Amino acid sequence: MRPASPAPAPPAPLGALRGRRWVTRPRPHVDRIASAWLIKRFVDPDAEFLFAPAEALPPDAIPFDVLGAELSHAGADCTFETLLRRAGLGDRRLAALAEIVHAADLRDDKYQREEARGLDVALRGLLAVTKDDHEVLATGMRLFDGLYATLGGAR
Repeated sequence: MRPASPAPAPPAPLGALRGRRWVTRPRPHVDRIASAWLIKRFVDPDAEFLFAPAEALPPDAIPFDVLGAELSHAGADCTFETLLRRAGLGDRRLAALAEIVHAADLRDDKYQREEARGLDVALRGLLAVTKDDHEVLATGMRLFDGLYATLGGAR
């Protein structure tokens, strides 16, 4: 688990987050995949995702879930929760999904969500059999589409 960062900033205008490239660390797991899903589905449908080590982040891309990035873990929250707050999103399904992602990512017992363990195992399995990070992301995002749908119906 990473050290806690300062409290998150207030919501950002969504226009400033659209039409951008986004970058995170290679080998995405639950929080990074969930965050990319949130960005693509609710913030920037044209988002392009890149993977780079923290020391080689492209300067023209918005970093997320990278140590020291504005859009990362903040306080006791995972990156998905930080993004929800910064984008001003908050329907009940996203709130439930945030609890699941938090529980799977941080394992701090803050939320008792039965879906968290299964999601974690499914994504670990996906990483084990898939070498390409973009393929991991695409398949993982489909899992999040399904999970979001089960939390109250399709969008």
